[in-house]
Amino acid sequence: MLLTLSIYSQNKISGKISDKETNEALTGVNIYFPELQKGTISDENGNFNLQNLPNGQFKLRFSFIGYGTIIKTINLTGTPIVLDINLESQVIHSQEVVISGGSYSTQHENAIKIELIKADDILKTGSPSFIEAISKIPGVDLISKGVGINTPVIRGLSTSNILMLNNGIRMENFQFSENHPFTIDEFGVSAVEIIKGPASLLYGSDAVGGVINVIKEKPAAEGKIKADFNTKYFSNTNGVVSNLGINANHNGFFWGLRAGIKSHEDYKAANEIIVKNSRFNENSLKLNAGINKVFGKFSIYYDYNQMNLGLTLPQSITLIENNERKNDVWYQNLTNNLISSKNSIFFKKFKAEINLSYQNNIRKLIGSDFTPVKELVNMELNTFTSEIKAFLPISDRNEIILGMQALNQNNTNGNAPEHVLPNYDLNDFSAFGLFQSKINGHFYFQAGLRYDYRIIDVPQQNESNSTDSHILEALNKTYENISGSVGLTINVTNDLLFRANFSSAYRSPNIAELTQDGMHGARFEQGNENLESQRSFEYDLSMHYHSKFVAFDLSGFYNQINNYIFLAPTTEISDEGSQIYRYSQNNASIYGFETGIELKPFNFMSFTTTYSYLLGQQQNGDYLPFIPQNKIKSDVKFEAESISIFKNPYFTISNVYAFEQSNPAMFETNTDAYYLLNSSIGFNLKIKNQDLFFDVFINNILDNEYVDHLSTLKPMNLNNIGRNIGISLKIPVKIR
Repeated sequence: MLLTLSIYSQNKISGKISDKETNEALTGVNIYFPELQKGTISDENGNFNLQNLPNGQFKLRFSFIGYGTIIKTINLTGTPIVLDINLESQVIHSQEVVISGGSYSTQHENAIKIELIKADDILKTGSPSFIEAISKIPGVDLISKGVGINTPVIRGLSTSNILMLNNGIRMENFQFSENHPFTIDEFGVSAVEIIKGPASLLYGSDAVGGVINVIKEKPAAEGKIKADFNTKYFSNTNGVVSNLGINANHNGFFWGLRAGIKSHEDYKAANEIIVKNSRFNENSLKLNAGINKVFGKFSIYYDYNQMNLGLTLPQSITLIENNERKNDVWYQNLTNNLISSKNSIFFKKFKAEINLSYQNNIRKLIGSDFTPVKELVNMELNTFTSEIKAFLPISDRNEIILGMQALNQNNTNGNAPEHVLPNYDLNDFSAFGLFQSKINGHFYFQAGLRYDYRIIDVPQQNESNSTDSHILEALNKTYENISGSVGLTINVTNDLLFRANFSSAYRSPNIAELTQDGMHGARFEQGNENLESQRSFEYDLSMHYHSKFVAFDLSGFYNQINNYIFLAPTTEISDEGSQIYRYSQNNASIYGFETGIELKPFNFMSFTTTYSYLLGQQQNGDYLPFIPQNKIKSDVKFEAESISIFKNPYFTISNVYAFEQSNPAMFETNTDAYYLLNSSIGFNLKIKNQDLFFDVFINNILDNEYVDHLSTLKPMNLNNIGRNIGISLKIPVKIR
C-alpha cells in the first residue's frame, strides 16, 4: 500500500463565487471538503484555490451566511478543475453533508432522514444537560433522574436499544440501565447526527432503535491557529460550565486540545423547592493529533471524562442538610478513557478506512457512612473495537461499501461488595455490505446485509453484596444474526422528496438481562439466561418539502419487535424482603409519526412547529415502559444582520406542550399534561478586532410545577426543574 502512494496526483480545484442575482463577488464564502477536512475561504474578489487533494469522488460544500448551501460531488482525477459557483440568497436553512449513513452524503440522498444539530444550536438551548439539548428534535426524548443523569430515548427505545457514538466510536458505559448515563459532553463538538430507527446494518447490536453520533470539531484551517473560550452560568443550580480549546494546522499536521468543567448544586423545582442530592460535577480533557496528506488522513484522539453524579434517593435525602455542589454521599463516580484512531487511505479508484479504539470505563457507586462500606460498587469495563471499510465505486453513480468489525470486551469487579454485573468476556465479529445507487439524479437506492456473531462467557464466580453471598454458575452463550435494509429516496423536484425504507435489525440480550440477581439501586433485579435475541422489523415513510420560505416534514413508522426484552415487576419477594423485578420477553409494536413546519414570511421573522406522536404496546395489550408523552414544540424567532453595534442579534420565544400520558406501563402511573415557556436572546459584539458571542436564556419562565413521564424521580413526587436563567459567552481567537 505504501509503495502505491507515490503514484497519486496532487489535484487542484479553483474558481470564483458570486451572487446569483447581482453577479457580485462574494468574500468569505466557506469552501470545504468534509471528508478530507480541508477547506478555504474566498478572497476579496470571490476567488478560491484548493491544492494537494487526492484522487477520488468527494462532496464539496459552499456555505455563506444568508445564502443557500451548495453541495457538489467532485471527481478528482489528476486534472485541474475550475468551478465557478453562483450562490442564491436563502431564507430557510438548506441541507448539509452527513456521515452517519455509511458514507459522506447529503441529507437528501439517504433512505432514512438523518437529523443534524449544529454546535451553535446546542449552545443556545440553555440546558445544563447535553442530552436534554438534543432532545429538541421530534422523536427524541430523555429519561432523567434530575438534571445530571440523562439517558436518550429515540422513538420510545432507550438504554441498550440505541447506540451512542463518539466521533463514530461506539460508547460502552454500562448503559443497560436508565440511570447509567453516557460519559460524553458537548465540549469540542461540531454537530450531532441522529438516526431515528434501526441502524444495525452499519452499527450492529444495540442500534435497533437508532444512533446518536457526536461529531468532533474540525481541525483549524491550513496555516492557522484557532482558540476559543466558552462559559455558561445557570441561576437555578448556581451552575458553571466552561471549556477552553485550541487547534492548529501547519503543512498538513494538525493538533488540538480542549479542557472543560461542569459544576452544579442541587436543582430547584418550582417555588424554590430544592431536590436534594441532584448536584453533579464533571471534568473532561480532549486531545487529538494527525496528518492530512494527499495519500490519506490519519488521526488519533484521546478523550477523558470524569463525572460525580448525585443520586436523589430516599436514603440520601435524609443525609443532605445544605444545598452544596460537592458530592459526598450516594453518588455515581464515573471515569471514561477513550483512545481512538481514525484513518483514511485514498487510492486512485477507491478508499479504505481503518478505525481502532480502546475504551476503559470505571463505574463506582459511593454510599454513605451508614452503608456497610462507603464504596458499594466498583466495576471496570475494557472494550477494544476495530473496523475496516472499503469504498468501491462501480461507476460515477454506483458504489459498494464492504466492512468488517470486531469487538472484545471484559468486565472485572473490584473489592466493592455489590456486583451489579459479574466478571465476563464478550467477543463480537461482523461483516456487512451496502450498495448505493443514484439513478437519473432523481432516485437514490440503498440496500445492504450484515452478519453478526457474538460469544458471551461468564465464568463461575462468587457473587456477593452487602446482604448475601451465592455462587453464580458459569454461562456461555453464542448469538448469530443477519440484519438487512432496503430503501429508496425519490427527488420529485429540487424542493420535494419522498423516502421509503424497510429495515430488519436485532439485539442480543446483554449481560444484565442474562445474569443480574440482586439489588440494583432501590430494586431487586433478576436476569433470565433463556432470553432470545430481540428482532425488529420497521417500515418508514416520509416526505420533505423545502422552498425559500417554507420547509415541511412528515414521517411515519411502524416497528414490530419480536421478543422485546423488558424489566417488569413480579409478585415474588426476595430474601431481603424486596419485590423482584425480572427480565421478560413479549412481542411488541411501537408506531407513530413526527411532523414539523418552518415558515419565514419575513427576513427578520420565522416560525417553527413540530409534533411527535408515539404509542408502544405489547402483544397482550399492555403498554411499554418509558414511552414519552406526545409533544408540540414551537419557536418564534426574530433576527437581523445588525442593530447598532450588535451583529446578528436574535430573540426567540419557545413553547413546549406535553400531552397527558394516559397509557402507562404496568409499573408506571398516568402523567399529567404540562406547558413550558422559554425564551432566549443573543448577539455578536466586536471590540476592536475581537468577536464576542453572547446568549441569554430563561427556561420555564412561568416557574410551572410539572413532572415529565420519563422522570425517574416521579415515584418520589419530585418535580422537574423550575425557572432557570442563564448567560453564555463565547470568545473565539484566530491566529495566522
